[in-house]
Amino acid sequence: MARKINPLGFRLGTTQDHYSLWFAQPKNYSEGLQEDQKIRNFIKNYVQKNYVQKKTRTSSGVEGIARIEIQKRIDLIQVIIHMGFPKLLIENRSQGIKDLKRNLQKELNCVNRKLNIAITRIAKPYRHPNLLAEFITLQLRNRVPFRKAMKKAIELAEQAETKGIKIQIAGRLGGKDIARVDWIREGRVPLQTIRAKIDYCAYTIRTIYGILCIKIWIFIDEK
Repeated sequence: MARKINPLGFRLGTTQDHYSLWFAQPKNYSEGLQEDQKIRNFIKNYVQKNYVQKKTRTSSGVEGIARIEIQKRIDLIQVIIHMGFPKLLIENRSQGIKDLKRNLQKELNCVNRKLNIAITRIAKPYRHPNLLAEFITLQLRNRVPFRKAMKKAIELAEQAETKGIKIQIAGRLGGKDIARVDWIREGRVPLQTIRAKIDYCAYTIRTIYGILCIKIWIFIDEK
């Protein structure tokens, strides 16, 4: 049988960098890992609760976080949020970041460490698989056929100047009684080439028929 590996982990050190940069002793490593997960979950839930649900959406309906980078030092935690359509930036930028920082400090109970949060806007949002997955999720929740949603996402990715894209959806598609896998591809997606810069995400959504899993591979460039 074929052995599969995460495309991002496969390319670490060549075309892919770590999203968390810090050092810890072996006995403290698990605590640092759990803290990273806590930071990411809190930021995503905070943005979802305070900005998406208050109808601060763009015309495309996507208000997502592409990735969150965390850098830790002895007395500092630096968090960089990469967003596609940052309403948090546009509307009351300083106040929004201050509120997020204050709530995150309470959640982490930071006493001896300083917390800095920066928000970066992505120039081509639909070049990132997480934002495309959120777009497909919104289409499916609006009862758009899954094949039509996949084709529309591919059109958006092509407009963002990607060299290739593959989208796969698994689950009870179209309300069928049995789960299946459907996928579509446009252009080249060389998963076995290490020098190829490929972005990847696996996105899970809940529907009235069950859980669907969306996987997206985007071929950006080749070194």
